[in-house]
Amino acid sequence: MDKILILDFGSQYTQLIARRVREAGVFSELHPWDMSADEIRACNPSGIILSGGPNSVYDEETPKAASLVFELGVPVLGICYGMQTMAAQLGGGVETGVTREFGYAEVVTSGNSALLSGIEDKEYGGLDVWMSHGDKVTMLPDGFHVICSNDSTPIAGMADETRHFYALQFHPEVTHTHQGKAILSRFVHKICGCGSDWTMPNYIDEAVARIREQVGEEEVILGLSGGVDSSVAAALLHRAIGEQLTCVFVDNGLLRLHEAEQVMQTFADNLGVKVIHVDASDEFLKHLAGVTDPEAKRKIIGREFVEVFQQESAKLPQARWLAQGTIYPDVIESAGSKTKKAHTIKSHHNVGGLPDTLHLKLLEPLRELFKDEVRELGVALGLPREMVYRHPFPGPGLGVRILGEVKKEYADLLRRADAIFIEELHASGWYEKTSQAFVVFLPVKSVGVMGDGRTYEWVVALRAVQTQDFMTAHWAELPHALLGKVSNRIINEVRGINRVVYDVSGKPPATIEWE
Repeated sequence: MDKILILDFGSQYTQLIARRVREAGVFSELHPWDMSADEIRACNPSGIILSGGPNSVYDEETPKAASLVFELGVPVLGICYGMQTMAAQLGGGVETGVTREFGYAEVVTSGNSALLSGIEDKEYGGLDVWMSHGDKVTMLPDGFHVICSNDSTPIAGMADETRHFYALQFHPEVTHTHQGKAILSRFVHKICGCGSDWTMPNYIDEAVARIREQVGEEEVILGLSGGVDSSVAAALLHRAIGEQLTCVFVDNGLLRLHEAEQVMQTFADNLGVKVIHVDASDEFLKHLAGVTDPEAKRKIIGREFVEVFQQESAKLPQARWLAQGTIYPDVIESAGSKTKKAHTIKSHHNVGGLPDTLHLKLLEPLRELFKDEVRELGVALGLPREMVYRHPFPGPGLGVRILGEVKKEYADLLRRADAIFIEELHASGWYEKTSQAFVVFLPVKSVGVMGDGRTYEWVVALRAVQTQDFMTAHWAELPHALLGKVSNRIINEVRGINRVVYDVSGKPPATIEWE
């Protein structure tokens, strides 16, 4: 199978490169920039992409690609910092730019490159692109020519057609570069010669074989939340090892309305796997009492999950593995990627390894997949659409949707308000149009009037976003009439809430969840 190797120099966008390549039907592997020459050779890539990153090529100990990258005889594409290190390593020049470019920009193509020829947004060869750089290439290496430019960046793209080396100062992997998918598709198909043989059915076969080889005859215990990720992980593992899998569904007191009943019914009907239901709500809420810091709450919830799994695994003497539905955005946001270069945005309870006392090995079959790929995998595995396309739910549950201290009273109010919001989204047809929607409990009270009486009750916020990859997101422009209906129902039906607000923040600068 054809393969594109992506070397990560620390950009927050690197994972999007892998996603775009996979969307083109080509398998991609993401590795740190300091991957050794022997490892690169063993990877046997059809092409190599050098990602962006935060460094300057003229700094001391600046990251560099192994020289083999330019000696292997396969096409190479440098993006942003990847372009700069390519230029510097091949004898060109890079300097700090007088004018920096961050955000939308336009470049004009020269029309003389295999990478960009015929790809344009304007008739004169203009491309709308996304820039994010301070440094820029000021002198071409031998054998290169300019393939696109603008006033601020005269060398915005370069190519050595003989060796099939290409580089772009802008980021084709982000959606803001309108022709980005076409450019990356051109690189992997026309220049690298890759077919479109990476499909989800093929991935299933490879994943099943990998799981069987990894697990052998040992038993696996899976933490099942009922969300998309753990559900798909359960289906994949059941396909691979059948009766060797036992799922443990933990009610931590922070689930959505009627969640426990729905999860048990769904999995009994659709998967036929062994599921143990553990009600640990009292223990979770007891340990969360008085805790307000969001990171502390996440760590407590993660610790308590491990405690429950430790207890349940003791009842399964043959269990040697703990499986989790960790996906790639979780890893990125926890700075748990192999590169360790990204800043920690928030920790995820299912990322970062397990304590030695658990005595279980970690199995994460979805760790390298994006959310949309996980959904595609679920459909290919035969899971019902309503399960696969259910909105994501965080591992810590309502614990990170209740700001400040978590109390049972708050969780009960939030559960009912959230159920009303989701019910109205379904009824209006907006559930399918949004990628994630939920209610947040705010630890503040406001004055209100109901009938002829004064009220002093809690406030909740509605949150709904639209996104392709969950790495960036736009707030959903829900109709005012819908928002008004949701607000009216919550205030009338959930005693204790007298004010509803709507969150209109994008990601970035905000995250999708509030904590």
